[in-house]
Amino acid sequence: MSVLSVNVEKQLGALDLSVRFEAARGATALFGSSGAGKTSVVNMIAGLLTPDRGSIALDDTVLFDAAAGINVPPYQRRIGYVFQEGRLFPHLSVRQNLDYGRRMSRRAPDASAFARVVALLEIGPLLDRRPRMLSGGERQRVAVGRALLMRPRLLLLDEPLASLGVVHKREILPYLVRLRDDAGVPMVYVSHTAAELRRIATNVVRLDAGRVTAAGGVELLDEADGDALG
Repeated sequence: MSVLSVNVEKQLGALDLSVRFEAARGATALFGSSGAGKTSVVNMIAGLLTPDRGSIALDDTVLFDAAAGINVPPYQRRIGYVFQEGRLFPHLSVRQNLDYGRRMSRRAPDASAFARVVALLEIGPLLDRRPRMLSGGERQRVAVGRALLMRPRLLLLDEPLASLGVVHKREILPYLVRLRDDAGVPMVYVSHTAAELRRIATNVVRLDAGRVTAAGGVELLDEADGDALG
């Protein structure tokens, strides 16, 4: 049973984007070279970019339907988004950054949910630090935690390891695998690194020049370029 259904078209300069796929629970990888349209697709799912035509549905909720004039605002979609560089607020502590997700989704404080996320990502010792005192991998773990505390129906991760060195990539990968298996939130994971996706993805959608060229299991990565995890 699909959780996410995407059928969108968008003209982005020279890129004529026309993408259709469905994603089930687990981690759906959007895989392709730079410029294939991966980030544009997740931005349309999040509501940060409006398709020219088509529709997007999450569970039983229509998020976008051009023909019907439906376009749910990003803050009402209950979708968590983790960017390449984390985008933490430098003036806030880790604890305050984490709580920002809960406050933005206008949810009451939930100490047990907070404790579960902190334990899942092992960020308890970091709670009183500012982002400048964190490693790249630690910042990304906090960014994931902030997104989870929004209680999202879907989590988007746009190349979350791209800005990290090899050591920090290896540090955070086990947490992303744990997130996939234990958090119970379906994920759409963007990357152009096949080795990374072999660790995380449960299914794969390959993009090339704005088109879906294949969709299926991780075997689609077997002949993929960009295998190095560094």
